[in-house]
Order: sequence, then structure tokens, then C-alpha cells
Amino acid sequence: MSFDNWFGTPALVMAVPGTAEQARDADGGSIGARMADLVRAYRPEVTIRFGHTEGDEQTLAEALTGLDDGDDRPLAGVVVPLVTAPHETVSEVISAAVAASGANVRVTEGLGPHPMLAEVLHLRLAEAGFVRADRMRLISVVARDTTMADGVVVGAVGGEGAVGAAGVSAVLLAARLGLTVLPADLDSAASVEQTVGQLRQGGCQRPVIAPSALGPELPRADLEALAERFGARLGTSLGADSLLGKIAALRYAEVLNSLGVEQPPTVDELPAPVGSRHRPES
Repeated sequence: MSFDNWFGTPALVMAVPGTAEQARDADGGSIGARMADLVRAYRPEVTIRFGHTEGDEQTLAEALTGLDDGDDRPLAGVVVPLVTAPHETVSEVISAAVAASGANVRVTEGLGPHPMLAEVLHLRLAEAGFVRADRMRLISVVARDTTMADGVVVGAVGGEGAVGAAGVSAVLLAARLGLTVLPADLDSAASVEQTVGQLRQGGCQRPVIAPSALGPELPRADLEALAERFGARLGTSLGADSLLGKIAALRYAEVLNSLGVEQPPTVDELPAPVGSRHRPES
């Protein structure tokens, strides 16, 4: 547990892209709620909220309401966008919501680029049976009617900056898998076509598209149509994951560190010990 609770801890507010209906895992669970539980494991002393950037239910505006920045808090809250790369549209919505709320908050970078994203991508591909999971000390799972991938496209969502971030994950994922891994913009069919074509020119026969996104950024049906169009198979989106929760907690800590908040208290600032073992000297 962090010592900064003696100074007062700003709330951690996660901005979930899409609507509450869109932001659901494959089994129908809320990505925001699950991420809140996962982040709480790393920051149990912090109030954790989440809100969606679109729709009328569980909105980001609601999550920013009523944040308190008392005398012992340099901030009322820290907003962590649950996107894996720079995403201009999501950033604009977050900025507008923060401005409208008037809350004293800081907005962090998204969850990527970050080395741990490659591990989450590897996990999702292994769960689907497209790659071996040996690198993560997990049982290799082979899905029905599939064979191992011999090339991977890391699909980015959010524009040029997102493709650059996906490129970092692609390099790290290639090192983990021993395969050719290339980034592509899932918002651009031309980008996907070019990248899949590049893999095929290199001898790839079984390409797989691995979306580097939590899930609500692009409809699943659109991704399936895109993969089918270019003869590739489609991996699952990242969804809620403990490693993503860890990255969110790290983003929060980065803001506190920048303010000089997350420092151990002095002896004088710690509460006095109590109990028979700590009686004052006579």
C-alpha cells in the first residue's frame, strides 16, 4: 500500500471509450467495472471510478462529478484513458468532459505504448489457439479448426499516433513469438491490405489480426468483415486484464510522482503507534 494516503489520495477515474453497452467483454461483463476491480488490487487506498466517453449511461461526466480536492490534496482526481495508444477522438471527449466538470484533475497518457501490452496481446492470441503460450508459462491452447499463425498484424485504432504505438508492441511481440509481426491501422482498409500483403510476400500463409484495443473502439462485426476481406483470421480484443490494470495504476502513480506527492512520510507525519508494546517511556 502506498504511503501517500497520509497526504490524501486523488481519485482515479478511468475513461472507457464507447458506450456502456459497447464496452463489454466477450461474456457480457462491463470492461469498466472489471478494470476498476483490477486497478483496486494495485491501489486499494484510492477511490476508483469509471465513466464512458459516449452514451447516456455511466458517463465520464458523471464520474467526474463530486470530486473533492480538500486542503491536503493537490488534485481532486487523475483521469486515465483506457486506450492503448494516442486516440484523438477520445482525447477530445475527455478534455471536453473535464472542462465542463470544472474538476481539478490531470489526464494521463493512455495505456500504451507500454512493454506489457505485448504480453497481453500474446495471451489473447494463445487463448484463441493462434500461437503457443510457452513464453508465459501457460498451457498451450489450440482452438478447434485452427492452425498456428505464421504472421501477425497488430491492429491499431486511433490514427497515425496509434500505429506508431502499435509498432512498439509489434516489435516486442515478434521477439516473444519468433514470428513476423507488423502494425496496421484498423481504421484504414488500405493499411490492413498493405500489411497483410507484405506478410504474404514474406511467405506468410496464415496471418492473424490481433486488435491492440480493449474492444469498444471498433465494432466486432466490422473487424470480422475486414479480416475476411483480406483472408486473415481475427484475434480477440484485449478486454479487461490485470496487466492493463497495472499499467493504469502506473499512469496514476506517474502523475503523483510529478507533483511530488508519492513520497514516504517523515517520522513526524506518521500516526503515533498504539498498544502495550508502544507505551511512552516513564
